[in-house]
Amino acid sequence: MTLDIDAVKAFLTVADLRSFTRAAEALGSTQGAISVKLKRLEDRIGEKLIERTPRLVRLSARGTVFLEPARELLAAHDRAVASLTAVRRHFRLGIATHVGGAEVPTLLARLNAHDPALTIEVQLDDTRDLLAAFDRGELDAAIVRRDDDRRDGEVLAPEQFGWYATPDFVYRAGEPLRLAASSPSCSIRDIVTGALDAVGIPWTQVFLGCGSFAVAEAVSAGLATAVFSCRLAPPGTIEVSRKFGLPPLPATEILLLSTLSDPQSREALRALAMAFREHRPASNGARPRFRNSQMADSSI
Repeated sequence: MTLDIDAVKAFLTVADLRSFTRAAEALGSTQGAISVKLKRLEDRIGEKLIERTPRLVRLSARGTVFLEPARELLAAHDRAVASLTAVRRHFRLGIATHVGGAEVPTLLARLNAHDPALTIEVQLDDTRDLLAAFDRGELDAAIVRRDDDRRDGEVLAPEQFGWYATPDFVYRAGEPLRLAASSPSCSIRDIVTGALDAVGIPWTQVFLGCGSFAVAEAVSAGLATAVFSCRLAPPGTIEVSRKFGLPPLPATEILLLSTLSDPQSREALRALAMAFREHRPASNGARPRFRNSQMADSSI
């Protein structure tokens, strides 16, 4: 049995995006062409791979089994094609430390498998610093939290934040709230302190610097409380906004920014976006309060 690579790619794109419309947009094709390719693949295999209703697109039982082998087939094909050129390309990617989590190794592995001729350079930093580097042309792409009123970029997912501390963390009303933050320039730190100042809750900064990973260690040790994305809350911590009467936090979005326009790079970005959405972990802990009620109802 010989399988058509374009048909396999159409199947994988539909499976990842759960939509024929979005798959057609991602592949620069039409819904009709995608449907024809998928039908051809299903006829060749003799099994239904995608179940489609007016409201739902999902994998069939056979499609679920075929998914990973199909990825391996496409990756092998792309490696074979890439081996025909000696030219190596560079991809400078910035990932905000408060955005990247357990999915980061998967993102990098997916990029490497997608294009072995691509040399990936990764920079982890605060959103504000990454945006400045991106605007200076020092990064080809960046995954960041939407900052202020910035409108460019592809929305990857909604992002919701909560106040996290250990279950035995002690805070008494009227006392300064002990805070941990990653750096003085962190925009989330500004949001946190502004929210506390707005409701008259005193605060003191007891841990600063070393990035969000060090902040997570400080919070897990019971030293302070800090704001994290709900899906990246440190293990062993709980959401404490209701417990301590802390103010609600604005929800936001995760953006993929890029200046790349050549077909190979755009295809790599598409693989990056799909990997992020597919492997994005669920939120951890109790559901916090949000200032933006519409975003609070969004699925994460």
